[in-house]
Amino acid sequence: MEPEVVSSEMLLSPVFSFKKVQMGDKYPKGQARGRHWKHLKQILQAENFQAYTNGRPNYLNIEAPPSAYPSKKFCDITGFEAPYVDPRTTLRYANPEIFKRIRMLPNEYVQRYLSLRNAAVVLR
Repeated sequence: MEPEVVSSEMLLSPVFSFKKVQMGDKYPKGQARGRHWKHLKQILQAENFQAYTNGRPNYLNIEAPPSAYPSKKFCDITGFEAPYVDPRTTLRYANPEIFKRIRMLPNEYVQRYLSLRNAAVVLR
C-alpha cells in the first residue's frame, strides 16, 4: 500500500446529516426552544374573556354557530365514512363487501339500523 494513504487522517464532521441530533445538543440548557406552548389558564388570561358578549364563542363556552361544511356521512354497519347509499334500503355503506351484506339483511334488521340514525322508513 502507499504510505501516504495509510498514514493520512480523515477529518469527519462530528454530526452527520443523516443522523438524529440529540435534543441536548440542539438546545443546550438555558436556551429557549423554537415554540412556546401556553396552558389553558394562560390563554384565558390573555384573551380577556370577560369582555366578550354572551353570544360570542370563546374558550369557556361551547356554543358555536353551525358549520358551513356539509356533515359527514358514515356507514351504518361499520362506522367508516360512507360515500355510497343503497337505493333500496337507504342504508349508507363504505365498500362493496358491506353492500353485499346489506342486501342479505332481513327487513327488520334494516329498520333497526335506520332507527339508530333516526331515519326509520317503512320498507315494503
